[in-house]
This record gives sequence, C-alpha cells and structure tokens, in this order.
Amino acid sequence: MTAGPEISSTRAASGPAPGAAAYVRWFRILMWLGIAANVALALTSMIWTEAVLNFLHLEIAHPLVWPRFACFLLILLSIFYVPAGIDPLVHRYSAVVAIICRFGGVAFFSIVGGGYIVFGLFDLTFGLPQAILLLLAWKSSRAVGIPR
Repeated sequence: MTAGPEISSTRAASGPAPGAAAYVRWFRILMWLGIAANVALALTSMIWTEAVLNFLHLEIAHPLVWPRFACFLLILLSIFYVPAGIDPLVHRYSAVVAIICRFGGVAFFSIVGGGYIVFGLFDLTFGLPQAILLLLAWKSSRAVGIPR
C-alpha cells in the first residue's frame, strides 16, 4: 500500500478544520474542471484545427501538425495534474507544479499577445483561484497541526 492513501485516511480520521476541507474540496473541483477543459479544448482543436484557428481569428499554421502536437502536449500535461486533483495536501508537488504551469501559460500567452491572449486568460481562469484555494488549504491544515 502506498503512503498517499494512508496519509489521507489519517487526515480524515484526525478531522481537518472545516475550512481546510472546504478549500481542498473546491481546489479539487477546479482542478478536475481544468483537466476536463484542457482535454476538451485539446481534442476539439486537434480534430478541427483549422476551424478553431479561424474561430479565434488566428493565422493558420502550416503544417497543421504543430498546433495538433501542442494539443497533444496539453493532454499529456493535464495527466500530471491528476494527483493534485486527487489530494492536493498529499500530492503537494503536483498541486504546486499545476499552478506554476497555469501561470507559465498566462505569462507565455501574455508575451505573445494578439489573439493568443485568450489561451492565457483560459489558464488564468483556473490558475488564480487554484493558487488562492491551495494557499488557504495549506494555512488551514497547518493551523490544526496537519503537516504540509
């Protein structure tokens, strides 16, 4: 048996502060919504690449393999978010890296600018609330003696 589930059951038994549990629950909800949104966006863009680029008024890339490959990489990146979606207090590294990746996307697409800013706003929509909720969950769990 791995250490992750044992730690989670210990935490559940010790009864983390109600605030910490609420923050973790909302973080997990946002993480899973973000994963689903990433995969949905990536699959849609991979299948109908030209239509998505036209819809967003972006230049058509030639060859189309490059935007499709970016979609594939987004799906792979989203897989690494799964442990944080399961338990962000146990899988702290995954939770922090997921947030860093979101803000990396915000920074990249802000620098690129133009019509691509929509992708940065997409990442900001998930990254900012997740960062706030994770910080609040850590503070609340630390207040009741749960080690981070």
